Amino acid sequence: ATAPFHGCAAMALLAVGGGALSAGRYWIGTGAAVALDAVLFGAGTALGLAAAVAVPYLMVTRHRPTLADATPVWLLPLVAPMVSAALGPALVPHLPPGQPRETLLLGCLALFGLSLLATLLMLPLLLARLLLHGPLPLALTPALFLVLGPLGQSTTATGAIADLAPGVVPAPYDRGLAVFAVLYGVPVMGFALLWLAFAAAQLVRARRRGMRFAPTWWGLTFPVGTCVTGAASLARHTGLAGYAGLAVGLYALLLVAWAAAATGTVRGLLSGTLLPAPPPARGELRAARVRTRSGAVR
Repeated sequence: ATAPFHGCAAMALLAVGGGALSAGRYWIGTGAAVALDAVLFGAGTALGLAAAVAVPYLMVTRHRPTLADATPVWLLPLVAPMVSAALGPALVPHLPPGQPRETLLLGCLALFGLSLLATLLMLPLLLARLLLHGPLPLALTPALFLVLGPLGQSTTATGAIADLAPGVVPAPYDRGLAVFAVLYGVPVMGFALLWLAFAAAQLVRARRRGMRFAPTWWGLTFPVGTCVTGAASLARHTGLAGYAGLAVGLYALLLVAWAAAATGTVRGLLSGTLLPAPPPARGELRAARVRTRSGAVR
């Protein structure tokens, strides 16, 4: 239940680093922002790759889950390299011209492929679990939106790589990457909208059946945010107003989702429903051990 969340630590480092370079440079200066992003990008990418390998390995060798255990949370360690692929190109202009820039850009393309293919292997398991075992538990229903993460982030990544390709990748591959960003992003964004409608319908169903607030509601935010940046990338590369309008609409949905998750979190903290249970007293632990040894409790 908890192992896949190790991918979130990597994504957190990458997000802070990318934010430092895109917006933080106006506050701390470009040099400091580049240095901070470089450190966090390196650490986040290394941690993300480790999670992408270690978590599936442990799932196979130690955890032994069944199909009924499959949830969208399994995607978390696999999405982290895709975040690196989307944020890494911003560092390319700050490297020396030549092979350093091309190496980083093509490295981001390799991270894109790594995450994409791993995600494509995992998605059939998730769909099979839903079809064969029915809807997810109510509190876990918002996790369905996590599927949007690799879809929107991969579209964002191909657009970011194509933006930096001219002058970095030799012709005709630079133009090919721009073509690929559109030919890949358009159908993937179409599937993302299909899954968004499917997940939203499941969310409405769960809400009608009494779903209450849980921390899983934060799963509505980051995945929708990746679709915002993905739609904005397609608008930039195609020049179509429809994608610009889609980005605005998804951003409005993101604000609503973030407000709902934040409000529920604050209410839960104030009411104490989200606070961890206090640890048992030492005497209670000793009594539990005695009862277990005597065979009264199993």
